[in-house]
Amino acid sequence: MDTLSYKTVSANPKTVNKEWVVVDATDQALGRLASKVAVMLRGKHKVNYTPHVDCGDNVIVINAEKVRLTGKKLTDKVYVRHTGYPGGQRFATPKVKLASKPTFVVEEAVRGMLPKTILGADLFRNLHVYAGSEHPHQAQNPKFINLNEQK
Repeated sequence: MDTLSYKTVSANPKTVNKEWVVVDATDQALGRLASKVAVMLRGKHKVNYTPHVDCGDNVIVINAEKVRLTGKKLTDKVYVRHTGYPGGQRFATPKVKLASKPTFVVEEAVRGMLPKTILGADLFRNLHVYAGSEHPHQAQNPKFINLNEQK
């Protein structure tokens, strides 16, 4: 036998099949929601997953303000940022962030689960988070995914 009877097929940007999906964040635990969304953004749920290619779906998360944080995370978890000036460290809790910008908590949780590379930045652009139940992506005919039924 001169050749192998099997070959590994790698996806490339031309052969990738990207879809649009909608995920409802109502009463979902933040970390579990974020990990499942990160897997969908990365494309790890597809058979033609390739680590160095954006082969994931475009994910729309609705009702981000209704996400659930367990335990005391709503008041004890701290988001830290720095203004760039001396003594410019700023702290905020999820309770404050949900009041000011409801999408921030979900976006940060998902961003932390994506690669910290240029590919990760490209994958993050495929995430669309909305506070309410309405979204402007009806033209893409997104399909609704129930995360409770996914493994």
